Amino acid sequence: MNPIKVMVVDDSAVVRQVVAGLLGATAGMQVIAAVADPLLAIERMKQQWPDVIVLDVEMPRMDGITFLRKIMSERPTPVVICSTLTEKGARTTLEAMAAGAVAIVTKPKLGLKQFLTDASDDLVATVKSAARANVRRLALRAEAPPAPAPKNTADVILAAASPRAMTQTTERVVAIGTSTGGTQALEEVLTALPRVSPGIVIVQHMPEKFTAAFAARLDGLCRISVKEAESNDRVVPGRALIAPGGRHLVLKRSGAQYFVEVVDGPLVNRHRPSVDVMFRSVAKSAGVNALGVIMTGMGDDGAAGLLEMRNAGARTVAQDEESCVVFGMPKEAIKRGGVEKTLPLGAVAQEILKQL
Repeated sequence: MNPIKVMVVDDSAVVRQVVAGLLGATAGMQVIAAVADPLLAIERMKQQWPDVIVLDVEMPRMDGITFLRKIMSERPTPVVICSTLTEKGARTTLEAMAAGAVAIVTKPKLGLKQFLTDASDDLVATVKSAARANVRRLALRAEAPPAPAPKNTADVILAAASPRAMTQTTERVVAIGTSTGGTQALEEVLTALPRVSPGIVIVQHMPEKFTAAFAARLDGLCRISVKEAESNDRVVPGRALIAPGGRHLVLKRSGAQYFVEVVDGPLVNRHRPSVDVMFRSVAKSAGVNALGVIMTGMGDDGAAGLLEMRNAGARTVAQDEESCVVFGMPKEAIKRGGVEKTLPLGAVAQEILKQL
């Protein structure tokens, strides 16, 4: 197999040195260039085009977002954003995700070299996933990765649901789980919903600080209300709650009403928040009153939980391969028998409205 050709574009010499060194030392990868700004990158790309670009967003001469939009309009290529973990950086990075970037790798302002070395497995996995991304989907939509830890199941957060545990009520809940490519996919689904829509809970694999900015961005685009979830937030029609980065989201029920708890705990399927945790809690608390939707993303987080939802009487849907940026999560859910129906991304909003 040909190696994955990677280009690193970052004005920090430390980042270029460490990232290029880590990726270059990985079997099956070749760093073809490590340059300080997009204009230098453009010159190098005339000689050899990369399979994946690792890109900073704040750089001299040309910012990363302008560069990204240029790439996606001329020759769509998987791009991994390497961004500083700050509130300001989160807003800028989300612009880059909307412009077609595949994933985010965060970096601190201090202790950068040690952090990048410690996070090498995360970085390598993200670049490998990006290389498999459906760039055609990225271009059409253009406007976190596994950590080195035991692969816990949702058992570490809450016990499994009893089959058919919940009786039917008039309240409905939609649970959506997604990862790589999910920021664009969620935007397409949520902006298509009218104000009168079922209550929605969401896990999007995303680092801390980024989910609040992501929710605020969607809230400004959507007719429904979108917010980062806080404990005791009600799940009500016309509102979507997004799990905060670094914490799990659990659905609870009080009488006929649903609300969420945001909880700490170990990584599940190497993620926090985990789709499996949320789906299991929906199986336990909502059962037949719920719809589970698993969308684009790498890995298998959510596959076990979606099967639990289906066994509890919920309806379940997976995004189809053609419309996914990465088909990993839906594919695994289908393989395990948790998926009742497979739909293109453009049909998901209408499926959600059937819950009303």
